[in-house]
Amino acid sequence: MSGWHATVLTLYPEMFPGPLAHALAGRALAADLWRLVVVDIRDFATDKHRSVDDTPAGGGPGMVMKADVTAAAIDHAAREADIRPRLLLTPRGRPLGQNRIRELAAGPGVILICGRFEGIDERVVEARDLEEVSLGDFVMSGGEIPALALIDACVRLLPGVMGASASGDEESFEAGLLEYPHYTRPQVFEGRAIPEVLLSGDHGKVAAWRRSEAERITRERRPDLWSAYVGSKTTDSGTGVDNMTGLK
Repeated sequence: MSGWHATVLTLYPEMFPGPLAHALAGRALAADLWRLVVVDIRDFATDKHRSVDDTPAGGGPGMVMKADVTAAAIDHAAREADIRPRLLLTPRGRPLGQNRIRELAAGPGVILICGRFEGIDERVVEARDLEEVSLGDFVMSGGEIPALALIDACVRLLPGVMGASASGDEESFEAGLLEYPHYTRPQVFEGRAIPEVLLSGDHGKVAAWRRSEAERITRERRPDLWSAYVGSKTTDSGTGVDNMTGLK
């Protein structure tokens, strides 16, 4: 298997590629810079009703995705030699950060399992060594939209996808900071002018202003990131910040 390859296991295959067929990710998909395979979990149901869920053991509300059906779908998607990480999109998972996204983009691809209902049988999580990941501390109706977001975040980092190799170097989270403000023409908009330093032509001053603004915004909006950033500068000036969370 060559190239970055995403396999998505879902009860709603019609949701893919969805927005991934457009803009940056879509152009990269058309150019074979990455590949997408969508697996319908319902195809692995064994009864005439194609049942994929059942009532939770011990009682309680909702339904749970069945162990045998979900496991069969995963086994179909992940052949014996497939070394791609198996990620379960779930609110209880570890929040995704830019460091993890970079790791995933640098690898062979991902296998994404989109949970629905109350989730999947815990025995599948254990038996198939699933890594549980989340977009953040909120609940969605299923893992499909988080899967789309994860794939998009990875694809844009693949070689040849972004127009300029340095275009992602100063984005939010890449250096442990949120991104600085951006401006373009017109020079004055509704009485608000572009900061003079950006029009000075002095690249050193522009870089210093951007760094200062990135630090200010991070300090004001994300004190958790700011503390990690300051700590990294104090203890290890060359490694940056690990386990950053959130989206640009």
